[in-house]
Amino acid sequence: MISRLRHLTHLYKLGLLGLVTTLLLGAGCQSSATPDPAPATTPDVTAPATVLTGSTLLGEYTPAQLAARVQDIPLVGSLARYPVRVYRLTYTTRNPDGQPVTASGALLVPVSSTALPVISYQHGTIRPADEDRAPSYYSQNSELWSAVSVLASTGYVVSAPDYIGYGASKALPHPYEHAGSLASASADMLRATREFCKKENISVNQKNFLLGYSEGGYATMALHKYLEEKYATDLPVTASAPGAGAYHKSEFAKYIMNSTQPLNFLSTYVWVLDTYNRVYKLNRPTTYYYQEPYATRLQANPFSEVPTQATALFAPGFRQAVLSGSDAALRASLTDNDIFDWKPKAPTALFHGTADDYVPFFNSQDAYNAMRARGAAQVELRPIQGGNHFTSVTAYTLQAFAFISQF
Repeated sequence: MISRLRHLTHLYKLGLLGLVTTLLLGAGCQSSATPDPAPATTPDVTAPATVLTGSTLLGEYTPAQLAARVQDIPLVGSLARYPVRVYRLTYTTRNPDGQPVTASGALLVPVSSTALPVISYQHGTIRPADEDRAPSYYSQNSELWSAVSVLASTGYVVSAPDYIGYGASKALPHPYEHAGSLASASADMLRATREFCKKENISVNQKNFLLGYSEGGYATMALHKYLEEKYATDLPVTASAPGAGAYHKSEFAKYIMNSTQPLNFLSTYVWVLDTYNRVYKLNRPTTYYYQEPYATRLQANPFSEVPTQATALFAPGFRQAVLSGSDAALRASLTDNDIFDWKPKAPTALFHGTADDYVPFFNSQDAYNAMRARGAAQVELRPIQGGNHFTSVTAYTLQAFAFISQF
């Protein structure tokens, strides 16, 4: 592992990891006696003893085949060590309302007799129109196809949940940036992965690493918290490396409403509001959130085009309610998805570009400050100097791999 890591570091210094940006995109202590806040809403139903419902072998690929997928950076391909079998798993999880649903994900298994560690890999934002990018399709458009497959080939079993709303559960709306269901769907996929490995006599050890960037970074943080609260013995977290997640939702909302500069991510924030409006049964009309003509357009299609200026998009009353906190139900939905202020036990590295113009850097800074204040001595903040949401991915990829390789 150390020799492979040194090799990867050398490649990065040579500037040969440009294509690795496909890995995770679709697109500074004092202690405190303050108790941890309640966890973000997660379907609170007793988990069944088993969750795996089915599996399909999608293919087996040699190291040479995997290396060919990153042929523009051939030295990276040379990291491939084991053949990899790719499976589509289906499993039972819970929707935000607690109802059981059949979900899916991809499982990448190196062909090896060695007991290997497991990575739970949480993907970034996927628009409904790009359904084929969900992990379980294992398409050339997916994040798993190239760099993640090479990563698996170095000696990691990779568990990659689709999340609710994709794959087997595509008939359901994706609960975008909802911490509870992202966490439970990812945890149940990890459970299904280990059930499958046991059933098929695939040797895995007890190490569980968590990786993800953007929505995947948010999902990774939510998963880490959930596993330590609910599966500390059965699925212990070895280390996690979330990247560029919107962990401080309530502060992010205020940041948006105070902004006077163009914000290119407002269409995704509309998706967040649509999710919380539904999941928390706020049931507000679009005219509560948005000005015309956007309220009518978004009522018809939540993914229709919106302006980049917050003052042009959001209704003045809504903006004031966010800034003042006067809408108690809305405020509660945001704070329920704040996952920055808790105390992780496992080593955690927070990666974030300091010039991120989609998910501001303060999300990771606030998480680091809050976690250290709670006495989390193994939390690190890893700023990616000058990196924005997209240019930081290569550095995140390398550094996150280096981080988990220590354990």
